[in-house]
Amino acid sequence: MFSDARLTNFIANTLALLAVLALIAGVVVWVAQRPYFAIAKIQIEPLQADAFNYVSAASVQATIAGRVAGNFFSVDLDDTRHLLETVPWVRHAQVRRVWPDALRIQIEEQQPLALWNENQMINTWGESFSANQGELADDARLPQLNGPDSSERLVVQRYAEIARWFAPLNLSVHEVTLSPRYAWEVKLSDGVRLSLGRDPAADVADPHGRSGALPFAARIERFVQAWPTLTERLDGRAISSADLRYSNGFAITLAPVSNISTK
Repeated sequence: MFSDARLTNFIANTLALLAVLALIAGVVVWVAQRPYFAIAKIQIEPLQADAFNYVSAASVQATIAGRVAGNFFSVDLDDTRHLLETVPWVRHAQVRRVWPDALRIQIEEQQPLALWNENQMINTWGESFSANQGELADDARLPQLNGPDSSERLVVQRYAEIARWFAPLNLSVHEVTLSPRYAWEVKLSDGVRLSLGRDPAADVADPHGRSGALPFAARIERFVQAWPTLTERLDGRAISSADLRYSNGFAITLAPVSNISTK
């Protein structure tokens, strides 16, 4: 077998090459494990804004302290990102290595749009999240949105539509509730409560093609168009609630007249 000089030289050269590669790999591993490459600095900054509104660098540092394993070469960036996204008010995080011993962390904060159900909030992307509501600005006036699990995007979409309809009347939406049967209730800034009924576009279509209700937007449009005439005829009387579920109109309930007696 070894009488062939060319085969012998090939085997010898291959073994020599493997030895050199093993030596180089050993040197690389040895260098990579030197303390010089240990993570010594962590840069934390907002992804888009100039400053954080809700996230603090201290809370981020406290979350990752002692939990980021490895050095500049071996640290797992995906694991670190997932860890950062457990911090309250953090929506997304990006983690990059900065030569030779640092990590650069960029954080996208949650942007609260509304309160969601009992103890959560919902962001401008229609995603629910949990965070300390006490950290909201003192003048923050978030609407209350309610709905079944996984209905966040639908409720946010309908909230935006309703808000646009009532904005010309100088009314804002304080509360929107979607029931488990996909019926809508709305509370306006003047205290009026609206019953909008079921939303044919919000649940599974009737197999027989019967929507059973006037389209969602049409009910609101009819009420909004009638609002100026309605308030004029009421001559200052306040509306307590309105039922918009009728096919050819709506019903209103007037607020009780307060009787103030003088002595």
